[in-house]
Amino acid sequence: MRKVTFLTRWVLIALPLLAVCFGPKGAWAAVPAEAEQYRRELTRIAHAEWGLDAPVATFAAQVHQESRWRLNARSPVGAEGLGQVMPTTATWLAQLFPKTLGKVEPYNPSWSLMALVSYDRWLADRIKARNTCEQVAMVLSSYNGGLGWLIRDRKLASAKGADPQAWFGSIERFNAGRSAAAFAENRGYPRLILRRWEADYIAAGWGLGVCS
Repeated sequence: MRKVTFLTRWVLIALPLLAVCFGPKGAWAAVPAEAEQYRRELTRIAHAEWGLDAPVATFAAQVHQESRWRLNARSPVGAEGLGQVMPTTATWLAQLFPKTLGKVEPYNPSWSLMALVSYDRWLADRIKARNTCEQVAMVLSSYNGGLGWLIRDRKLASAKGADPQAWFGSIERFNAGRSAAAFAENRGYPRLILRRWEADYIAAGWGLGVCS
C-alpha cells in the first residue's frame, strides 16, 4: 500500500513538471524536434568562432526565428537555408571567410550555421554597447536589416537624447527611414529571439544565452 501511495505521489508531482517542460505552453515544447540533429554542429561552430562561453542558445534561438530549423527554407525575398542568408550576403561572406565559407552552399546545414555564427561575430566586433545583451540585440537588428541601418538609427537616437549604447527601450524606438513594415519586422526580430526563444533553448539544455 505504501508503494502505491509513493508511486501515486511521484506521478502527481512529475506529471505537472513534464507538462511544463513538454506541453503546448511549456518551454521545451517550442524547440522543434528537427533542431536536435543540428545541436552538436551548431555547438561546435559556436565554440570555434566565439570560444567555449559562446551563447549557443542565442544562436539556436536565431535559427529558430529564421527558419524553424527547416533546411530547405526559402523566403519570398530569396533568403535561403537554416540561417536565411540572402544570396548577395552569402557571396560577400564567402569572400570574407574564404577558408570556412569559400563555396556558397546555403542549403548545406553546416555552411548555413557557420554563415550565421560568423556574420554575428563580424557584427559584434563592430558594435559597442552597455552589455552583451544590448550588443547582441544590435547584432541581431543588423543581421536582419543591415549594419548601415543600425548606424543611422543609433545616430538618430543619440541626437534625440536617447542612450546610443542601449538597444531595448532606446535605439529600438527610433527609425531613421525604414518603411513601417520593415521597421516593425526589424524591431520584433531581436525581441523574439532574446525575450522569447532564447529562454526556451536554455531550458532545453542548449547552453548559454546572452539575455535570459
